[in-house]
Amino acid sequence: MEIKKITCIGAGYVGGPTMSVIAQKNPHIQVTVVDLNAQRIADWNQEDLSLLPVYEPGLDAVVAEARGRNLFFSTEVEKAIHEADMIFISVNTPTKTYGKGKGQAADLKFIELCARQIADVSESAKIIVEKSTIPVRTAATIKNILDHTGKGIQFHVLSNPEFLAEGTAIADLHNPDRILIGGEDADAIQALKKIYEAWVPAERVISTNLWSSELSKLVANAFLAQRVSSINSISELCEATGANVDEVAHAIGQDSRIGSKFLKASVGFGGSCFQKDLLNLVYIARSYNLHAVADYWEQVIKINDHQKSRFAEKIIQTMYNTVNGKKIAFLGWAFKKNTNDTRESAAIYVADHLLEEQANIAVFDPKVREEQIYEDLDYLATRSNDENRALLQVQDDAYAAADGAHGLAILTEWDEFKELDWAKIKTVMKKPAFIFDGRKLLDGKKLQELGFVYYAIGE
Repeated sequence: MEIKKITCIGAGYVGGPTMSVIAQKNPHIQVTVVDLNAQRIADWNQEDLSLLPVYEPGLDAVVAEARGRNLFFSTEVEKAIHEADMIFISVNTPTKTYGKGKGQAADLKFIELCARQIADVSESAKIIVEKSTIPVRTAATIKNILDHTGKGIQFHVLSNPEFLAEGTAIADLHNPDRILIGGEDADAIQALKKIYEAWVPAERVISTNLWSSELSKLVANAFLAQRVSSINSISELCEATGANVDEVAHAIGQDSRIGSKFLKASVGFGGSCFQKDLLNLVYIARSYNLHAVADYWEQVIKINDHQKSRFAEKIIQTMYNTVNGKKIAFLGWAFKKNTNDTRESAAIYVADHLLEEQANIAVFDPKVREEQIYEDLDYLATRSNDENRALLQVQDDAYAAADGAHGLAILTEWDEFKELDWAKIKTVMKKPAFIFDGRKLLDGKKLQELGFVYYAIGE
């Protein structure tokens, strides 16, 4: 199967960067990324590459190389589907907020809509590639819809889950640990393999059956999230016993059976994947009556929620058991550094906890838009939009956020925060000046020498 034209449905954090690299590495293939969100497509097409809708280090250079040559962003969804030999489905699969499985199951309505649109528009054989994170056996649903078009068109469905880490997505795409392709048709699998092997060594391209591939994505994120929650649970024990969680993490990380990655204690994990995929895994286990399995993975989420609320409570307790009317500066809102993605960010929930206590919060994040911060809080529906805007202000720099603050909390591990003039910040804050380091980013000893009251998780 020779692939000349690829279409990707969905121009978000996965679709945009992934297709940009595929186009960069396969200049002979036309790659079109489509989305119904006209503003998002306009943002992908704008001249100023520093303002792309997705911030990833190195993405601007990749887009600059391929856009207009063989990489295109468009709202003409049906045209792109009709012309494509291969279609990637990279739409959102959020946790359901209604009906059966509410709060746990993945909402597959966008996946089904894509399948139906492909079935309606297609007039030639196509390979359909699942890129979205989906429950195991979703491919069967897609195939069933496609096989009932009545047109006699042959469709092959493949699973090709993404294993990108936001903030390092371009590096991950350029040099992946593995590319996983699940499918039943050998020719379709080989066609997708050929695209990746333009730059990925053949031994890193793994093929499995469809169901193993779909489940592997959920399990990979569950295992990573489990490690984060494991070390975070130990951080609380370290605080109670006088141990240091960094020293404990370093000691156990030297064991080759354990390894050092994802053992950094923090205020908690966020992002679009970990919690959503864990909840989905829990729901799937329960649907098969595997309640012990479900309970095990659900505890990973409970520890993560506990860590965020514990951090907020520590701020309140340290500041004399009340933050009412006090200004708290937040440095960082994104769920991790080097991304503008705020989905499930710990900052949202820590802020919500403090706002319930009538604190005043000033936020600075170098990449997150002001309107996004308010949208995140409004989505929780904890209080009115007007209340959120009255109690929380967004600032243009760290010094403005810290000015007049009683306390300052590090919620995202942006490298630039380490380079701030902390002596200057000390002079503009109220005394005593409290720092709550939710990412263990700063040099606590130096800050204490400057006169700050410093708290870091796990110490």
